[in-house]
Amino acid sequence: MDTRRTTRALATEAVHAGRDDLAGLGLHAPPIDLSTTYPSYDSRAEAARIDAFATTGAEPDGPPVYGRLGNPTVARFETALARLEGTESAVAFASGMAALSATLLVRGSMGLRHVVAVRPLYGCSDHLLTAGLLGSEVTWTDPAGVADALRPDTGLVLVESPANPTLAEVDLRAVAHACGSVPLLVDNTFATPVLQRPAEHGARLVLHSATKYLGGHGDVLAGVVACDEEFAGQLRQVRFATGGVLHPLAGYLLLRGLSTLPVRVRAASAGAAELAARLAADPRVSRVHYPSIGGAMVSFEVHGDPHEVIAGVRLITPAVSLGSVDSLIQHPASISHRIVDADDRRGAGVSDRLLRLSVGLEDVEDLWADLDAALGTPTGTPDRAEALAQG
Repeated sequence: MDTRRTTRALATEAVHAGRDDLAGLGLHAPPIDLSTTYPSYDSRAEAARIDAFATTGAEPDGPPVYGRLGNPTVARFETALARLEGTESAVAFASGMAALSATLLVRGSMGLRHVVAVRPLYGCSDHLLTAGLLGSEVTWTDPAGVADALRPDTGLVLVESPANPTLAEVDLRAVAHACGSVPLLVDNTFATPVLQRPAEHGARLVLHSATKYLGGHGDVLAGVVACDEEFAGQLRQVRFATGGVLHPLAGYLLLRGLSTLPVRVRAASAGAAELAARLAADPRVSRVHYPSIGGAMVSFEVHGDPHEVIAGVRLITPAVSLGSVDSLIQHPASISHRIVDADDRRGAGVSDRLLRLSVGLEDVEDLWADLDAALGTPTGTPDRAEALAQG
């Protein structure tokens, strides 16, 4: 009798999901399929498969058809990510913004163009909604006001938790309840399924900028939505029509990145928690933001000039993005959230003195030494040379 577990732990899924068929194929590493098109000598059968896709958006049975419709390497990543998030399916895109755009287009095509959203969000997500670039209309509210903000034409409720860049957290179960029948989309980029699985709390859609932790090495640009199969079919149809497809090599890198995701997130989170504690006790720092669920992101506000801190780091890289094995720091008001109206930005808690730190896998003592030097001498405190001279 085979007594092996049928339900596997997250760490096990991260290593094996999307790869279950490899041994049967005589392979150990997943193959990379770079084909853009595939031969078919039965055009009648091909027509029937394309008609079926046009009707439901379901992945065609049999061999692939065309790279814009689907790719076997990308499909492996989608399967793995769905398993990690606990959803039926996942649909990958060329970027996180392409994934969000496709979701808005799906709902908008049904006449449901109104979106209820909670700030803060990633700056470009905020801009996409506020500017109405895809014909959407947004109502901004706090989590408690979601139910009152819903309208007959509301197609989506959008939250990010922990939020970019303040790391504010939302009670996902309470918001999902307030949504009623309207789909809740949760941007889970910062938490990853290692720390939080929004579908377990009632979210229908889980969005990732896969560029960040899922890839984990700063070398792939991608987005993905984990969801039920019905919504996935609609997303595939939009992806096919608009062309926001993920390159197979990116799909391969993402699948490889998932295998170490739990280890990377937990190790970086330990370093982030230590740095958050040190920053909270530092007189040069006025406020520290660190989420209750943990994670590898820390935001903090300084008494001095945040631009001087950015200019002063040497080990930490001053750059946009996050989730890489190396640590990155940036000033949201100047870069990631610059596109958001200044009053809206500040109203969402993104102050002009806020810095966002993505903690990598470096030794925490080395990271702290770099931050300590970049933060400079506390106001009103003589520097070391002056102190020695006075002594």
